[in-house]
Amino acid sequence: MQRLQIRHLTIYEFSSPVTLQSHRLLIRPREGHDVRIESSTLKISPAHRVKWHRDVFDNSVAVVSFPEIAQRLAIDSEVVIQHYEEAPLDFIVDDYAVDYPFEYRKEEQVDLAPFQQPVYPHQQSALRDWLGGLNLTQGKVETYVLLDRLNRIITGEFQYRVREEPGVQSPIETLNIRSGSCRDYATLLIESCRFLGLASRFVSGYSHVPGLGAGGAATHAWAEVYLPGPGWKGFDPTAGELTGNRHIPVAVARHPEMAPPVAGSFIGPKGLIPTLQVEVQVTAL
Repeated sequence: MQRLQIRHLTIYEFSSPVTLQSHRLLIRPREGHDVRIESSTLKISPAHRVKWHRDVFDNSVAVVSFPEIAQRLAIDSEVVIQHYEEAPLDFIVDDYAVDYPFEYRKEEQVDLAPFQQPVYPHQQSALRDWLGGLNLTQGKVETYVLLDRLNRIITGEFQYRVREEPGVQSPIETLNIRSGSCRDYATLLIESCRFLGLASRFVSGYSHVPGLGAGGAATHAWAEVYLPGPGWKGFDPTAGELTGNRHIPVAVARHPEMAPPVAGSFIGPKGLIPTLQVEVQVTAL
């Protein structure tokens, strides 16, 4: 087990007063058998009201409303967690799903069906051509080996780049330009898995990167695939690895554009564009 302190600071600066509309925050780590929250604080300015709830995916969501106009919005979250995922490869897939292809059990199919439906249905032919050229499903192949190879191919064949633009690239965009951000890689992996009939979902969270020095971290995105037996398993196509204790999940979603850490709007003078500052630190305690 390791203890980690996560600080996520988001600041918007406006050149004139604006009316801040309701904001939706997905910044609290998902708790479970592998992650436990020790303590958490959330500081927000200007004056505000916060209401917490669980969404359809059991994500912890903070909805923030602002009664007054403001020129600056600051959201400062600090959480201490205990992370127990130290052996991500220590799992056994149910016998019927060890080899690909397989069908999920009938009692699970209804619940998993939404995670098998493509987000970009008009791009299925491009995915078919790309996956066909990889020869991943020729002959007998273990399900995990198939996923591991696909994960590593995305890491090795595409060029990672940081994108400041909101949203994600569609799979065909990533295939055409051969580059993308972590969320673009995750989207390509998810849509590829769904094309193969495997239930998958988008995950946003944090990545602890000790090599960057004290507090080294970043917001991050990856995919989870449902494997009978172990359940949802994380695959990080940016690093080409199974997720472990350096991955801290915050939110899961069926659609890759439905899990931004901070989402909201404002009413102000025409053409006003705020400046944005984001700082993320994850420190081992």
